[in-house]
Amino acid sequence: MKLLNSLGPNPRLVRMFMHEKGIELPQVDHDLLGGENRGEAFVKKNPAGQVPALELDDGTVIGETVAICEYLEEKHPSPALIGSTPEERANTRMWVRRVELNITEYLLNGFRFAEGYDLFKDRTLCLPEAADGLKRKGQAGLAWLDGLMADRDYVAGNRMTLADIVLYCHLDFVASVGQPLDPGLGMRQLEVCPEPDAGDPESVADGQRDPGDDALGEGGARDQAGGQGGCEEQRADEQAGGREGAGKSQDPEAGNANEHLSGGA
Repeated sequence: MKLLNSLGPNPRLVRMFMHEKGIELPQVDHDLLGGENRGEAFVKKNPAGQVPALELDDGTVIGETVAICEYLEEKHPSPALIGSTPEERANTRMWVRRVELNITEYLLNGFRFAEGYDLFKDRTLCLPEAADGLKRKGQAGLAWLDGLMADRDYVAGNRMTLADIVLYCHLDFVASVGQPLDPGLGMRQLEVCPEPDAGDPESVADGQRDPGDDALGEGGARDQAGGQGGCEEQRADEQAGGREGAGKSQDPEAGNANEHLSGGA
């Protein structure tokens, strides 16, 4: 089994999910900016032409970030980031869906139709005239969620779940591509793990934040709650060295100087 990987918030989301669960898989990097994921060889594996994807030992390819995470959780149920009971799983899935439908899809399409237009115009239908409204709609969804979280630390309740990872990766991405967030709304998710030091070889060049493709940092929420792992371990991993394209899973937050251009290409 191997992860078909690239830049962008969605591959980053899956890498973070794997990191939190202690899963290591070989990764094969694909040139998102160059359109490798839209080429014939890749589309034969994943007709949607999107990354990430998970290629199983029998050749089956699973696309869509949430579906990949669901599969990995079933194969590696502990620690549970979706849930260990039907009730926990249903609750997490409900909040993942709410985050995607009310926040992240609006913010990502706002990017694709504006700052990312040159990259996406030949890959999908883009509506530049809709970009500002989509961004406002996503910010309204974030304000709605922020109000609901006044008495809890995590999106889906009292534990970190896939919903937090989905939200973090996408908020961090859009903050790096021209959609600054209201400091009073949602920034708590971005402040859980501090950014890498400027001198960190794995930091994004020129001070850009690592956006990670297609929404809490690795160990971040767990560290905030007093658990083990957390930001110190994460940053130590970053300083240990770079990520290898076809090697075992390395630091899921490793960035690239051009990564801010992607967002689900």
